[in-house]
Amino acid sequence: MPSSAKIPLQIAGYDILPLSLPRLASFPQAAIHYLYVAPHQPKLPTSTASRSLFLVNVPFDSTETHIKHLLSAQVGLPAGRIEDVQFEGQRRKATNSGGALSIKHKQDKNSKKRKRGSSKIALDDMEGAELPSTWDRDLQSNGLTAVVLFVDRASMNAALKAVKAVRKEQIELVWGEGIEDKVPALGSARYLNHHQLTYPDTGQILESTNNYMTKYAAKEASQARSAAKQRQEPDEDGFITVTRGGRTNPAKQEAAQELAEKQKEKQKGLEDFYRFQSREKRKERAGELVRKFEEDKERVRKMKERRSRFRPE
Repeated sequence: MPSSAKIPLQIAGYDILPLSLPRLASFPQAAIHYLYVAPHQPKLPTSTASRSLFLVNVPFDSTETHIKHLLSAQVGLPAGRIEDVQFEGQRRKATNSGGALSIKHKQDKNSKKRKRGSSKIALDDMEGAELPSTWDRDLQSNGLTAVVLFVDRASMNAALKAVKAVRKEQIELVWGEGIEDKVPALGSARYLNHHQLTYPDTGQILESTNNYMTKYAAKEASQARSAAKQRQEPDEDGFITVTRGGRTNPAKQEAAQELAEKQKEKQKGLEDFYRFQSREKRKERAGELVRKFEEDKERVRKMKERRSRFRPE
């Protein structure tokens, strides 16, 4: 592998950060992984883009702990300046302040538009209702991207400057050095632990199931209230949306009918205008027929005169 001195500092607007991968018993050779860093510039601007960094080609074993340790302890950014780390494909609930990132996988099936009138309930925000994970650590895909959200823009700029300084000074960064005991182990230990997590505790499954059913019932009740409201309120044209479910009580139905009558009164002037146009068109058509009749009548009269003058020899 080429040394970091022969690697360009930047390519296509991205700062290149070489990472030395730790040697393994199964692969004792030295290897370098290249991480590409740039300010986050999404196609659709967000409130957090100005204080975020975009990472390309993160290692497959990356975790939030890895990224925070790399930028803080190894690159030199003060601790506590990173607010969140989101890997491509992750889905997290956004906070009210807009601080959390929302990155959806390109192949997310839930992003498809629902058909009009569908009675299915969207279950995207079922926090606390998921079944326990059977893995103690997620692995990323090759070439995956990530977004690092900082507490402010100054911290983001400081991290970017620190990355540039590390490259210029040719400081070697060893991926994952110093956090070996802070993240779940890979290799055989990962599969041994997976065997234990494959069958979660009964109490955890029961808790997640109860949370799921509670949230589902709440969403179902909310959908029913929305449908009932649509049955009671006419639209701008005075029509009432037809939805599934029982009819409204007579009092509410009478009020809705009265509102619909008011809407018709508002449209009355416009209807008269169109009726006036129709009447004028009928008059013009009748006048045209009379004119043609008079022309035909005159033509017949002239033919009769010519016939009366004709005298055979």
